[in-house]
Amino acid sequence: MMGKVICAGLGPGDPELMSVRAHRLISTARQVAWFAKAGREGMARRIVRGLIAPGAAEYAMEFPVTTELPFDGPDYDRLLSDFYAHWADRLADLAAAGDVVVLCEGDPFLYGSFMHLHARLQGRVEVEVVPGIPGMAGCWTATGLPITWGDDVLAVLPGTLPEAELARRAADADALVVMKTGRNLPRIRRALAAAGRLDAAWLVERGTMEGQRVARLADLADGECPYFAIVLVHGQGRRPGGRA
Repeated sequence: MMGKVICAGLGPGDPELMSVRAHRLISTARQVAWFAKAGREGMARRIVRGLIAPGAAEYAMEFPVTTELPFDGPDYDRLLSDFYAHWADRLADLAAAGDVVVLCEGDPFLYGSFMHLHARLQGRVEVEVVPGIPGMAGCWTATGLPITWGDDVLAVLPGTLPEAELARRAADADALVVMKTGRNLPRIRRALAAAGRLDAAWLVERGTMEGQRVARLADLADGECPYFAIVLVHGQGRRPGGRA
């Protein structure tokens, strides 16, 4: 009987924030796959160290390209498309021998790489997705402040947007989460300054993980930051008794 492809959301990074269901599936899996940069262990695999059962088959799905090419160029698109097609085929074949658990940081359906496999596996094999706490939730909790109050509108922006678009959307929303920072951080900083939001912005690096850093963005020197980093602007909306 053919197995399933099960994507387990691992949460924001701290293994203790993984769901009970994801923990159980991973610890009993006979086949486990995860995304990684070529030659690297991969954050997802690092989160589950000591959890995968001895003897389980492990498959590192190594990206052919990450930041080496422009993300909006034809070569990048072709390489990633071929990569996802290959691994959709491979996972479907592996599922013929039983369930395959695919690891995914955060929540798989929120900017998760598994979405591209999910779309390619439809109609070929049964697919199950186990949700996880999004990385952004771990990051705003690390600041010790609520991200939204009352009627605040929360905008989630990818840092890859054009600078003018980032500034426009940052000015329109009450609370902000800016993902995909990394080398986009200088552009994000300029956009927030143009929108008058820089002084209220926070940068959280490696939220809930070892090496976590939480700081006001305006206090930091310009430059890049780690892949696992998020910029936040907290809402200041309606609340009983007024603002504290």
